[in-house]
Amino acid sequence: MSDVVVVESPAKAKTINKYLGGGYTVLASLGHVRDLPPKDGSVRPEQDFAMDWEADGRGEKQIAAIAAALKGARRLYLATDPDREGEAISWHVRAMLEARRALKGVEVYRISFNEITKNAIRTAMAHPRDLDQSLIEAYLARRALDYLVGFTLSPVLWRKLPGSRSAGRVQSVALRLICEREAEIETFRAREYWTVEADFTTPRGDPFTARLTHLDGKRLDPFDLADERAALAAKAAVAKGGFSITAVEKKRVKRHPPPPFTTSTLQQEASRKLGFGAQQTMRLAQQLYEGVDIGGEAVGLITYMRTDGVQMAAEAIAAIRDHVRAAFGADYVPARPREYQTKAKNAQEAHEAIRPTDITLTPERAAPHLSPEQRRLYELIWKRAAAAQMQSAELDQVSVEIAAGRTRLRATGSTLAFDGFLKLYREDQDEAEGEEEGRILPAMAEGERPALGEVRADQHFTQPPPRYSEASLVKKMEELGIGRPSTYASILSVLQERAYVRLEKRRFIPEDRGRLVTAFLVSFFNRYVDTGFTAALEEQLDDVSGGRVGWRDVMRAFWDAFSAAVEETRDLKVSDVIEALDRDLGPHFFPPRADGSDPRLCPACGSGRLGLRLGRHGSFIGCSNYPECRYTRKLAIEGGEGDAETLREGMRLLGQHPETGEDITVRRGPYGLYVQQGEAPEDPKSKARPKRASLPRGMNGEEITLAQALGLLSLPRQIGLHPETGEPIAAGLGRFGPYIRMGGVYASLDRDDDVLSVGLNRAVDLLARKLASVRNLGPHPKDSAPITVRKGRFGPYVQHGQMVANLPRGMALEEVTAEQAVALLAEKGKVLRPRGKAAAKANGKGAAEARAKAAKPAAPKAAAKSAKVPARKPAAAKAKPATRPAKAKAVPAAKPRKAAP
Repeated sequence: MSDVVVVESPAKAKTINKYLGGGYTVLASLGHVRDLPPKDGSVRPEQDFAMDWEADGRGEKQIAAIAAALKGARRLYLATDPDREGEAISWHVRAMLEARRALKGVEVYRISFNEITKNAIRTAMAHPRDLDQSLIEAYLARRALDYLVGFTLSPVLWRKLPGSRSAGRVQSVALRLICEREAEIETFRAREYWTVEADFTTPRGDPFTARLTHLDGKRLDPFDLADERAALAAKAAVAKGGFSITAVEKKRVKRHPPPPFTTSTLQQEASRKLGFGAQQTMRLAQQLYEGVDIGGEAVGLITYMRTDGVQMAAEAIAAIRDHVRAAFGADYVPARPREYQTKAKNAQEAHEAIRPTDITLTPERAAPHLSPEQRRLYELIWKRAAAAQMQSAELDQVSVEIAAGRTRLRATGSTLAFDGFLKLYREDQDEAEGEEEGRILPAMAEGERPALGEVRADQHFTQPPPRYSEASLVKKMEELGIGRPSTYASILSVLQERAYVRLEKRRFIPEDRGRLVTAFLVSFFNRYVDTGFTAALEEQLDDVSGGRVGWRDVMRAFWDAFSAAVEETRDLKVSDVIEALDRDLGPHFFPPRADGSDPRLCPACGSGRLGLRLGRHGSFIGCSNYPECRYTRKLAIEGGEGDAETLREGMRLLGQHPETGEDITVRRGPYGLYVQQGEAPEDPKSKARPKRASLPRGMNGEEITLAQALGLLSLPRQIGLHPETGEPIAAGLGRFGPYIRMGGVYASLDRDDDVLSVGLNRAVDLLARKLASVRNLGPHPKDSAPITVRKGRFGPYVQHGQMVANLPRGMALEEVTAEQAVALLAEKGKVLRPRGKAAAKANGKGAAEARAKAAKPAAPKAAAKSAKVPARKPAAAKAKPATRPAKAKAVPAAKPRKAAP
């Protein structure tokens, strides 16, 4: 019997199975097989943080498959990812198999590898180890912390701040960073300053430009020329001329290559250079790590992509140096291999940096086997890793001092003497400095007198700090020691999903809901959204993973203080919350007006004071004279301009429909933004309704165009015909978001897919994944409609139209035949319950039929039957005798029905 190897994903299982060959069965756990149930009490601090674990149907199925494969096997290899989460998944798999008593006589080993290559897999198999208990305990501590914060703090939010969603331990700190940056921007006041530059020509006729640095013998600070008057006076002093060159300084400087990628630097650079979001970057990196088909063999192209280490294996460094020497020459290879150390706070450096598994597989060679997005990311990783072992670039910097009396100017420039690693790779900062590198000063010597040309005085204003992009926020969190490589992408995603922030022009802008939550947490739980406290907690979790401290000790210290802080808010009144938030956010919602009038004065009654109010559906701005004055408005900043402010008030006009001439508007409803064609009829009894379409997640209501709105209103749209079956494929929007459909098969689009532009190839790929969980057994003998077998929440089931039937226990999806399916539908078939409008219509129709049936006289048989069941009337009332006497019989309680899949 073959030994069993458990990995995380089917793609990885497929690749590793090819490397191991016969004698091994490689199965996938599909990630975590169990988790804490999402209910209160799953972590019990009073029982020394005992934890309950629960597996869903998918997890149980995967463990059952592993248990079945272990029958007769001698060894089980747990080969999940080489990090804390991977160790935890292996621990869960082993625990569930032990509970099933499936490990009797089976030796259990843990193996890990940093890359999915034949050599790495075989080396790992030859050097197995035990599960790392310290890593498992670090996972338990982190999972318990996140659970307790979420399930303890979120109910406080819901009670004291209606309309808020939930609070996460690390997400709340990231949200605070975004909100505080927005507050800095709002309070920023631009400051004016001027610079003076002059054009010169050398005696040989070569032009150059210099900037004023000293005036009347005093060195100019940035704001010394604060207005036009001072700038013009300085310009006049320069215009007097009489300049000579007093100093020419030349020096050669080196610029060293950056280290290979970590998770955070990869996300940052992919965002800047490729425009990829953190989630997209990690998804593509996962695909490159798990392997792509090259020449009929699955090849893992990069090392493990969740890491904060910058070191590389010695053999990888040697291979890169050999490749650089062959491709660019010996001058581009430094004398000794480069070694790097991370500057990130709390870096664990448990794994190598992200690098190609085979440096000779260049981006050009790999490109035919990759998608365009995969190719771009692989090229970025390949070039960064190769450049990290290349020679430093050398630049000649030149600085020239020009003086006339007590007035001095300076000209600077540099030339690239040796390109070194810049021949292959440039960071964004290198590209920004490219202008200076290209600014070549002509040859000059001390004592020369250049001719003065035009003199210019230019006005400038200081700029506010920029909003965080995904790249800059990840960088900031890494610097502060908040979160870990595997968490950055999910943190940014959760903040957007909860509508706490939105991403506009690749920059994070906090929503008012997010600012309210942050203000509440800062006011009443400041310690737990403090960056220093969160970073210190991360250090303690690292101590747990290193075996330096017990995880329960960390939990006790945290929980004692945290639960006390939560208890202090028990008697907190909503009025106290309103007062605190109104005080903190007043400058945001009521900024000073240009005319000096009171920004809080109620525009309706003219005497009331506007302030923050909390209602059962969330927060709003209201008048202090309520109920006499009922003026309210949604949370928004006063003084907004144009379409953005119009949308905050509820509607924005995009244009007219090209065929009907009806207005196309984007509106804000109780469930979010949507586009609408035309207006609702004035007669409330009219059945006519305007056509509407919700905005997909990620589409900005303030930037949506008329063409996009018309596209949404025209959904579903036909994409094309399936190349194999010839069936039409359509894209549309449903209650669970954008989807594609072919016949009765639906597949959800990913976050990065656009329902308006998704193409046929992408649609076929998504359908192929979906169809992997659906089998078509052929037409039903009665009506020729297809019979399918599908995966459901409660196990596999067969379906024919709206009729479904669960498969018997033990019967696999792959085993059922068409004849068996027809028999199951006839014997156990149930009609799927309709949802939404269809449900309301069906219920209305059913209720009407029931009333009509009840109005008819009961048949003798029905009357006799009803006599057996005690009537649900007061005890004093007696049922009428039936036409035929019948012995009363106890009616057993109805068994709970299992919901249809």
